[in-house]
Amino acid sequence: MRGTMTGQETFDVAVIGGGIAGVSAAAELAQDLRVVLLEAETQPGYHATGRSAAILAQTYGPPVIRRLTQAASKVFEAPPEGFPDGPLVSPRGLVRFASAENIDAVRAEFEATAADASLTWLEPAALEARVPLLRKGYAAGGFVNDAAQDIDVHALLTGYLRQFRARGGEVRTGAPVRGLVRKGTGWELRTGAGTIQAGILVNAAGAWADAVAGMAGVARQGLDPRRRSAITFEAPRGCDTAALPMLVGGDEDFYLKPEAGRLMASPADATSSAPCDARPEEIDIAVCVDRITRAFDLDVRRILSSWAGLRTFAPDGSPVCGFDPEQGNFFWLAGQGGYGVQTAPALAALAAALIRGGTPEGDLADRSLLRDLAPGRFDATVTG
Repeated sequence: MRGTMTGQETFDVAVIGGGIAGVSAAAELAQDLRVVLLEAETQPGYHATGRSAAILAQTYGPPVIRRLTQAASKVFEAPPEGFPDGPLVSPRGLVRFASAENIDAVRAEFEATAADASLTWLEPAALEARVPLLRKGYAAGGFVNDAAQDIDVHALLTGYLRQFRARGGEVRTGAPVRGLVRKGTGWELRTGAGTIQAGILVNAAGAWADAVAGMAGVARQGLDPRRRSAITFEAPRGCDTAALPMLVGGDEDFYLKPEAGRLMASPADATSSAPCDARPEEIDIAVCVDRITRAFDLDVRRILSSWAGLRTFAPDGSPVCGFDPEQGNFFWLAGQGGYGVQTAPALAALAAALIRGGTPEGDLADRSLLRDLAPGRFDATVTG
């Protein structure tokens, strides 16, 4: 499929969405296929990818996410050839602490996930010694994951883009998809940068993935974009942010972590939203400040920046990765929730194997994992 058909450019695969999911999958596919990557914005990674807290935490998320994170760890530990020099991850650590109201739930989570990573349980005095910012008497206990790491999202995205282009892939920015029409065994895509044809369409459109499906006449998967907000502010005088772990509240209703010498915090909001260029709401910022000042000895006098992004969830909370059960050349790669960056290498490798008709390897070969990710595993609603 390397020529033209009816005067239009023709590709083996068209990937819709230039976030980390689409870029990483496109790079994997471009090893032996002609691939075009379509991004509506002027640059890849503009939406959720560029607004991620970017932590690699082995115990973060449901079992399917933890399995994908384990499979992805090989890329983070040893970046592929062509990636920027330097590591993709750096030590951070993560502390999950509980108040008296949620200590039982946090203790149960520790016991359920301790085998997946090297976790250590800490009683209140030890927690306060480990995290001097904690208000005295707030924490009733918690656990530490010393293996958690910061992810360099820019380096990860840049590395996959370099790979993609080096393998002959074409990136089209400012190219929103405005129409999808079945043409024989493939697709005609009408975009803001012209019309192209492709044999297989990969739907990695994030918050817009169900809209893309509707445009193609494919059953939606019930994806739910949810807004997540964050702020940054100056750290207290004398606070060593470089040594501070990521700090997560017992109900996962707020978190605090270092960010370029400052502190970043989030109320861990998850408000359903229409697909959009998300912006933070004043109430969410106020809730964020209230929650972190209750838990930490902080005086947030001035917010330096605030932003929001959309994290898109499938009905059961696990990603959707696989060919549509009704449209065999429409591939879903969506619904990564808040885990898109840390699972991207695994989902990209899995998507590429399935699209080529091969068998996933290593940690991705388990058929139960494929069933847990398959489109159509829950009730889908057909749209026109």
